[in-house]
Amino acid sequence: MPPVVFRKGLDLKAAVAGELAEAYHSTLIDGVKNDGFVRRTGRLTVHLAKEFGFCYGVDRAVDYAYQTRRKFPDKRVFLTGEIIHNPHVNDQLRARGIRLLTDPGEDASTLGPEDVVILPAFGVSIDELARLEARGSTLVDTTCGSVLNVWKNVRRYAQDGLTSVIHGKVHHEETRATASQALHVQGAHYLIVRDESEAERVCDFIRHGGDKGVFLAAFPEATSPGFDPDLHLGRIGCANQTTMLMSESLAIGEMIRAAMRDRYDDADLPSRFRAFDTICSATQERQDAVVELLDSCRLDLAVVVGGYNSSNTCNLARICAERVPTFHIADPSCLSDSGEIRHRPIGVPSTVSAEEVVSRNWLPAGTVTVGLTAGASTPNNIVGEVISRLETLAGLS
Repeated sequence: MPPVVFRKGLDLKAAVAGELAEAYHSTLIDGVKNDGFVRRTGRLTVHLAKEFGFCYGVDRAVDYAYQTRRKFPDKRVFLTGEIIHNPHVNDQLRARGIRLLTDPGEDASTLGPEDVVILPAFGVSIDELARLEARGSTLVDTTCGSVLNVWKNVRRYAQDGLTSVIHGKVHHEETRATASQALHVQGAHYLIVRDESEAERVCDFIRHGGDKGVFLAAFPEATSPGFDPDLHLGRIGCANQTTMLMSESLAIGEMIRAAMRDRYDDADLPSRFRAFDTICSATQERQDAVVELLDSCRLDLAVVVGGYNSSNTCNLARICAERVPTFHIADPSCLSDSGEIRHRPIGVPSTVSAEEVVSRNWLPAGTVTVGLTAGASTPNNIVGEVISRLETLAGLS
């Protein structure tokens, strides 16, 4: 008998609304929004991006997790991994008795029909889903609709005999799940490229060929089993991890299009190359909003709040850092009364474990204007607490 799967909630939205508000709501943020996304306190002015924090997909995933705990109070409830890339939210779920299968001491082999497993907003690979279904556990699927849209395009590429070239991070949960979709058709293949530098290597091979061994060595763990660049770069469909930098995804698509045009006749291009903009709307809105903030305000610095392994948060920090001194912090505790700030180096891939660095005397003397935004997995209460900490520090100094 197939397991029970919930994909549209558990009809308990109203029942958990108060609990969610208590955990993640911020009256301070409500006030900042009502005041035109600006807050002035003493010598400090904070300009908040007009789109920031929890997106619809993240809000839905967290909502479903709370509904699951309410629906099954006496059952073991697990997450396959982090539901989103925010330590505060994942710790809140742990505190409610939801266990992460990736945590030390947890073992997926113990799952059975009496257990409940939540699939994260990133989705899971086809193989992982099959293993979970074989255990017979009840499944609650919170996979984001924007991710499902990418999967649809990748499956279509596979059906039409195109190799999926995915702009993403090879160890990111979403990218691994997307890559698995490319294999649902026998003989289909994928290649994952992290950035424009890796895409240029692909373009060079398309145009000129080369040593297959050298090419494959440059993409460890980033190709499908049996991938042969001589054979599988002749027809390409571009896709991306939904949280990547939009401008970079579009640029990579154009780079590959140009390489295919150089290698083949223009008449063949429609059958050999396709590309869809699969950056999710929330990611794009947050990137657009931070650009608007940088364009409209003269800032002394920017603070970006969110998990260090959050791809969309890291990309917001990259955008800000091109214009003003920028600090990517995980939460308010990174702001110390001693005048120090703990933050993640900008430009390091979000899938790489980067140690925090400490900066001193980072908050300028005199009047100071700070731009503030937060990744799509950062709740309002954390953003509000960051503003409160900034006000305290501005007063102390």
